[in-house]
Amino acid sequence: MTEGMPKRKIKDSVFTNLFQDRKYLLQLYKTLHPEDCNVTEEEIADVTIKHVLVDADYNDLGFSVGNRLMILIESQSTWTLNIIIRALMYLIQTYHDYFKRTNQNLYGSKKVNMPIPELYMIFTGERKNIPDTISLSKEFFDEAKIAIDAEVKVLYQENEKDIIGQYIIFSKVYNEQRKLYGKTKQAVTETIRICKDRNVLKEYLESKEQEVVDIMMTLFDDEQILKAYAKDIDDNATHREAKKMAEKLIRKGKMSLDEIADCVPALTFDELKKLEAEVLQLT
Repeated sequence: MTEGMPKRKIKDSVFTNLFQDRKYLLQLYKTLHPEDCNVTEEEIADVTIKHVLVDADYNDLGFSVGNRLMILIESQSTWTLNIIIRALMYLIQTYHDYFKRTNQNLYGSKKVNMPIPELYMIFTGERKNIPDTISLSKEFFDEAKIAIDAEVKVLYQENEKDIIGQYIIFSKVYNEQRKLYGKTKQAVTETIRICKDRNVLKEYLESKEQEVVDIMMTLFDDEQILKAYAKDIDDNATHREAKKMAEKLIRKGKMSLDEIADCVPALTFDELKKLEAEVLQLT
């Protein structure tokens, strides 16, 4: 499962599933821009980077509002400043796709038209002193003036009155239930029940309850797969180091295989015998 591990299909998350629905995407936009009262669902286009394979870059959510705004949003339960760099990379890719889609020539003399960018991180974890914004120049270059900067607005407030705040509440309720019940279906169903009782994402959860359960249970499976994969990598690295050590001891010829086996427990005695034969054949 290590070097030959097949690439996995990207699995949906509740966040991406929720905002695939343009109705909820419009609610999200109006939370970010309450002053834009007249915007319609038809003006909002999903421009999320989509790749078939999990080892390619992809983002959580991207959408444009007419030709005016390009909004990229990442959902994070773990705090990381690297989100700034990732968001910048996603933005460049999104603009690349936009220029191609709108048939604009970057190599021509005519100035291209481009929507104003906005970058956001929805943070659902626990942390003291969460900043409202983080930027490339401040966090990575001590606020030096750099050739290109990126500012990411951090959204972290629980609020039952808007869809972003509700999603944050949903995520925190889920974290609490997972602590109580582990990675189980009960943790998922309790999260849904509590949120519906609190009128948090109620309409979405009622209409897609089974789909939400399936998504979250699949993510549990994915976590186990990735942990097993990481363990395999660690085990193989340990095995390679043990083989190098055993080979060195065999070449010195000062210890018996039984003694080497005691020093290098990661290798079986049969593996040591095979290694000894290979070393002797080369000498």
